[in-house]
Amino acid sequence: MNKKALHIVLSGALLSTGLTFGVATHSVGAVGEGPNYNGNETIKNERLHSYEEMVKFLKRLDSQSDALTLEVYGQSVKGRDLYLAKFGNNENNPTILYLTQQHGNETLTTEGALKFIQHLTSNSKQVKEILDNVNILVAPRLNVDGAEGDVNFSLDNYVAGTHTRYNANGVDLNRDHVDREQPETKALHENVLQKYKIDYMIDLHHQGTQTTLGDSDELVSGSILYPTNEEVDPEVVERSKKLGAVLYHEIEKRGFGTLSKYNGGSANTISRNGLATEYGIATLLFEMRGMADHYNESYVLGQKSNGYLIKQAVIALEATAKAIADGSIEHADTSFWDTLPLSGSKGGE
Repeated sequence: MNKKALHIVLSGALLSTGLTFGVATHSVGAVGEGPNYNGNETIKNERLHSYEEMVKFLKRLDSQSDALTLEVYGQSVKGRDLYLAKFGNNENNPTILYLTQQHGNETLTTEGALKFIQHLTSNSKQVKEILDNVNILVAPRLNVDGAEGDVNFSLDNYVAGTHTRYNANGVDLNRDHVDREQPETKALHENVLQKYKIDYMIDLHHQGTQTTLGDSDELVSGSILYPTNEEVDPEVVERSKKLGAVLYHEIEKRGFGTLSKYNGGSANTISRNGLATEYGIATLLFEMRGMADHYNESYVLGQKSNGYLIKQAVIALEATAKAIADGSIEHADTSFWDTLPLSGSKGGE
């Protein structure tokens, strides 16, 4: 049976109306066995922001907020505009870039980023204190075509047939940061990375559902990693580790998630490595649990943990922005990296 024939729908939360996180504080609430796709659970994707809904959401916030500047920095293979949400333009302040959805089927990171953007337009005292001391750039959904399933190849073998890792040309954008042959990565480099003096970047992704904390059977809600290419300046690596320390300790203390050390490659074609090498940006990879669609069923996550995972993304963005703004990132304890277990796998991945 063609899996595309399954009824797919995805639940999360319409960020335009705000998210309600009525969650318990039991351990690792974002990684229970229940959310996994198991062949008969309905996977609800329809409440994720489509491209048109995302653009409408961003434009509405832009029209309502003096703090936000919305910029189109390029177009995708299929001609969709790529948007950058900008807060602050003080050249004396550090700048952080949050990048989501280089892979079109890794969706909840963007949902968290949209909520974060909305929060930054709130004019609260806390937000003002942050924006007075740090410039924030958010590039939500680099792979806009893959996220729409509007690609030049078949998705018939995917569980949902709605989202794919690759761009419309079938290219993994997170392996195109050296040659930059695709319009999405080319635009990101020429019109964002080379235009703004960026000090920090978090690249948000999703991994499969069965990633564990080391060799244990404990599932994780995410994994993190600093740049590992040998060409990266050691000072940049250290700043990257501090960025990871802020995110790690904030997630861990919340009680519903836990993180492992991602077992990632060292190639400069990967943004985590390439941007650190080429631009001296302190970079951090943050891989959250589960995907909206994939041809491997064990990678696909049902809707039951979406609220937790979106909240996890928001916490990561807010905590790191605040730590950079108030300078506390300089004192972040990076020793946890020495004992943080590498990601393992609980079968199927």
